[in-house]
Amino acid sequence: MARTADNIRAYGREKYVVPARKRQLEKFSIRAGDVVRDLKLLGRVPAVCSALKSRAFLEQNGLRIVERTGPSSGQSTTVTYTYEFVEALDSSQASSDPWTELRGALKNVFAGFGGGEAYLRGERESFYADKENS
Repeated sequence: MARTADNIRAYGREKYVVPARKRQLEKFSIRAGDVVRDLKLLGRVPAVCSALKSRAFLEQNGLRIVERTGPSSGQSTTVTYTYEFVEALDSSQASSDPWTELRGALKNVFAGFGGGEAYLRGERESFYADKENS
């Protein structure tokens, strides 16, 4: 069960929290039924609702629930949680994939060498040329 909750929280973060933060939204919503459908968690609505309102999910993402709509039971695919950000996370916390953040970081450096491929080709040629001269 704990693993399912972790998967739900991770999905909520990647699919909803990170994009909302990148778009600098003040509020955003997650509908439990969408998570159930996307993660194929049929019959696990209570687990989804529980994970989306858990203290762990809220604290990890710097969120506060400002509204919950749906039936009074709180256990339905129609339950929708509306969140707002309570603290600004620094860019290292907002990014879920550090490798994606690095993409293109050295583009300008390699441009001076004629591009990344040209740089690598030149390095290989000089590497093997040194061995031939030995």
